[in-house]
Order: sequence, then C-alpha cells, then structure tokens
Amino acid sequence: MLTIALAGKPNAGKSTFYTAATMADVDVANYPFTTIDANRGVTYARTECPCLERDERCGNCEDGKRYVPVELLDVAGLVPGAHEGKGLGNQFLDELTNADVIVNVVDASGGTNEEGEPVEVGTYDPLDEVDFIEEEMDQWLAGIIDRNWESVERKSRSPEFDIDDALADLLTGFGASEYEVAASLRELDYPSDPMQWTDEHREALARDVRARTKPIVLVANKVDIAPEENVERLRETDKLVIPATADGELALRRAAEAGIVDYDPGDEDFELVGDVNDAQRKGLEQIRDVMAEYGGTGVQQAINEAVYDLLDHLTAYPVQNESKWTDGQGNVLPDAFLVPEGSTPLDLAYAVHSDIGDGYVHAVDAKSKRRISDSYELEEGDVIKIVSTAK
Repeated sequence: MLTIALAGKPNAGKSTFYTAATMADVDVANYPFTTIDANRGVTYARTECPCLERDERCGNCEDGKRYVPVELLDVAGLVPGAHEGKGLGNQFLDELTNADVIVNVVDASGGTNEEGEPVEVGTYDPLDEVDFIEEEMDQWLAGIIDRNWESVERKSRSPEFDIDDALADLLTGFGASEYEVAASLRELDYPSDPMQWTDEHREALARDVRARTKPIVLVANKVDIAPEENVERLRETDKLVIPATADGELALRRAAEAGIVDYDPGDEDFELVGDVNDAQRKGLEQIRDVMAEYGGTGVQQAINEAVYDLLDHLTAYPVQNESKWTDGQGNVLPDAFLVPEGSTPLDLAYAVHSDIGDGYVHAVDAKSKRRISDSYELEEGDVIKIVSTAK
C-alpha cells in the first residue's frame, strides 16, 4: 500500500487533515506538538469506477466514485533546525523513511509563527514555509550520508569496490531503490574515489535522491480564514499547491455521518438533506463558498494529486471472469490496485499476490474480451483477467 506522510510545522492543521481524511480519532488542539507519536491510518484516492461503463453499479463504489486505500501518516510537527534534532525533528524525519510522497501542510492564514505558536491571522508570512520541509529533509539526508561516509571510504579499499553500488547500499535504507539512486548518480558529476568527495558532493546527492524518492505536494490550509493575497502568493510559487480547508472537510464528513448533508470526499459541492439550526447553516454555507472558489475542500484533491500525479500511479482492476467482471465468488470489481504508470499485466499479477505472479500465463482485457500482450502498459481503469497456474 502506498504511504502518504503529512509534514509541516506544528499547528498548521496536519492532525485535522489526517482526521478529515481518515475519520480516525486523534488529538487536535491549538498548541504545538499536539502529535507526539505518529498516527497511522487509511485514507483513499478517488477515481472513476469502470462499472460506469455497464448497466449496473458494482456495489464497491459510491455511484461510480471509487475509493482506493492508501496509508496516511501524521507525525510530529517540524520546527527550524529539525534535522539537527530540534523539537521532535529526528523522530519526525525518521518516520518519513518509508513514505512514498509528502503532503506539506502550510497554514496559509499566517496565524501561526515558525514555531507553530498562534499569532494574529495575517501577521506571519506562509511563504517562509514553502521550502522549509524540503530544506529540512535535504539537510537530514545529507547528514545521514555524511555520518556513514567513513564506511564508504573503508569499502573503497577493496579491489572490487564500485562507488555506485556502495551508494546504493547506503541510500536504500532511506527508502530509495537502486534504480532511483542510479538515476541520481547519472545526473551528478562526482569523483569515483570517495576520499575526494566534498560536503557539496554529498549535499547535491542528498537533494537529488530526496526529490526523486520523497516528492512533495504543498497544501495551503485554512483558506477559509486566510487573506486572499496569501493564497495567491502561494499559488504563484513553482510548487504544486492545493488550497484547502481541512476544518471544512472534517465538518462535512461529520455532517454526512449525521445525515445532515449528502457529500462524498472530493465532491465539489454538497446537498443539505437534514435539519440544521441557523449557526450550522451559516457554517455550511461558508464551507460551500470556499468549495465554489477552489473546486472542493482540497483534502481529497491533495491525496489524488499525490497518488496519481506526483507518484504517477493508475488504478487497475483484476477479475477472474472477463465477461461479468467478477471474482470467484461473483463479486463485481471487488478489488482495485494502485500500480505505477508503465506497469504490465505481469506487474499487476504480482501486485495481487506473488504466487499469482509466479504462475502468470497471460492476461485478457475484460473490456474488449481480447488477450493482451505481456508488454502491454496498463491504463487507468483497466479491467484485467489474469490467467495463472496459481489458485
């Protein structure tokens, strides 16, 4: 399962975002370091279910809105100098090792300072946070490389030493694959002898590997109370920025549970279906105004951007019966898998189970009912029958 990690300074709204996205109970409060131990939960990427191409819905979507599970990680907030251990920095950064993508939650209202302490809205510049997470993570990884460099130098005394292999061994512990490390090394100029490396060489490697292995989407949170110019200035940066109101999303999710509104995560609007008092109605209409301006609350949009755009994944649906799109028990489209773009039917088989992959024979496109090439690259919404010797 893919893992999205929430990052940001204390009190930027990470825990509210986490609660809204997972509906799990966590501490949410207006003071720094509300989160001490990491919260792990399940949220969902939203896509269009292929059952919309059939006469009846599959029963595993919300009227064609398919939600595919991903892990969401909420850890302690970062403060300046986190890579040096300030605040809960080391604990936070260690938790990020296995994350696939980072969602940097920024308080767009300017209502918290760099330490996460409440200040008057608009008095702190949220642009100061745009590069904050990247810089802390880059410096943290550079520190890991530096602390382990002596072992690389020792290995270099061996006649079989290969610096690319040595760096791959070092960086796979950070969550980088050998392919990603090799791609970074192709982009950099560096000495073959580790004794000749400088701090600049190690920092350049850290920055490139971090960018490849931990891409970042920036969430401009609290747009419901943020000065408009703050949001616009954030959107004018060279970052991928999603305006959001985590408070608004959480309110809608709870109202939907109570039967007050008809709303699914990622909808651009909601329908009022229950009785509300004047204060509730006013609050809901304020959320509606934000959604109208930005196309939703931003929470689901941020998750989708992270999964489908930054990580370049797509959704594929394995089935056993290519005519009915069912599994062995007759369930229609019971499973949805997130796989990287460029994946083949064999990759999907292994995603289902290693035994299915080991026993792979061929695959059938359930939409066309035609056998497809083993080298066929899957597309979003593909329904695939995998023929395997495994049961």
